[in-house]
Amino acid sequence: MADAGAEDGPDAGAAGLIRGPDYASPLLSDVIPAAALAVGAEHILDAEAAARAARIAPAAAARTAVVVLVDGLGSRLLRRRAAHAPFLRSLLAGEQLLSAGFPSTTANSLSSLGTGLLPGAHGVMGYRLLDPERDEVFNQLTGSEHVDGRAWVPDATLFDRLMAGGVEAVNLGEPKFAGRGLNNGSMRGARFRGSHSLEERVRHAVAEARRPGSRVIYLYWGALDKTGHGKGVDSWEWLEQLEHADEKMRMLANALPEDASLLITADHGMVDVPHEGRLDLAEHPGLRGLLRAVGGEPRAAHLYARAGAAAEATAGLRELAGDRATVLTREEAVRAGLFGPAHTVRPENLPRLGDVIAIAGEGFGIVDSLSDSASALSLLGHHGGVSDDELEIPLLTV
Repeated sequence: MADAGAEDGPDAGAAGLIRGPDYASPLLSDVIPAAALAVGAEHILDAEAAARAARIAPAAAARTAVVVLVDGLGSRLLRRRAAHAPFLRSLLAGEQLLSAGFPSTTANSLSSLGTGLLPGAHGVMGYRLLDPERDEVFNQLTGSEHVDGRAWVPDATLFDRLMAGGVEAVNLGEPKFAGRGLNNGSMRGARFRGSHSLEERVRHAVAEARRPGSRVIYLYWGALDKTGHGKGVDSWEWLEQLEHADEKMRMLANALPEDASLLITADHGMVDVPHEGRLDLAEHPGLRGLLRAVGGEPRAAHLYARAGAAAEATAGLRELAGDRATVLTREEAVRAGLFGPAHTVRPENLPRLGDVIAIAGEGFGIVDSLSDSASALSLLGHHGGVSDDELEIPLLTV
């Protein structure tokens, strides 16, 4: 596992005033190891991972651990809207604050959760990244028919390790993702069980927890994030989804057997970015002409420059963005520790990163109407950046 120490962490000289994740603090990548400790599976962890996990592991031993990840449920969002989530609110007194990695986006976060590695080690360092072999940007969540997930993320996952160590791992998620995308890469190894509704998924979790034997059960729910993207985190629709998730978490906690632990977390928070607060690269042909591809997402953009144009593209974006974004070269971003301490970023993963990486400030985002879909351009809620609203995620333990 990657060293999560901070001895070569964020470098203010390289990144200006940018403040990235604190990789020495408890992280999302520590959650499955904490569940493994709870069920007595410390033998699947190395000493460093076990020590990190012990900081957040449930105090009581359990036969089964259920890890629920509610996509988009940032800690600050939850606290601001706690009146709409009475069950989750009842757990906030014991909340342990975790940090998502950079970028604060689902593909990266779930890869850290599934492997226990930091972003620069597992290599899924954005929503859309370049496959250097094909020189093509592809969606890291859904994967590509041309890219083998096991080669893209070659390390054994924590689910692989649990299964090999005699503890069953179960993945409860959307049927359409069975054997695809992350479930064929950084989240592979668990027995997959698909369902469409959260109520059905909760029933599956309870049934799995009641079966004989020791297991770690992972339950993913994405409707809150989807609603936040489309309607914004200040919408009544987002609150309705929060209320729905809260009620189902209460049902899950009440139905689990006494020898089960329940850990509820998230992959990132979210902020609204008004469309008038965006920079559309397509409207600046001088800069756009220097790029062969655009990846990442509006709050954490990866710009892939044409040969010999990286320095000019960096300078051009810095001029356009001004103080609305921090614009870094690939080397500066790595040296700043954004993807984990610099020594943990694997050389083979570097070509996946943009030549230019832009981290959006408050109310700002970078889009490209030449390559972004109409649905992507319509979104209001976003994540990926380094604000506390995006990085801080809860760990609530029952």
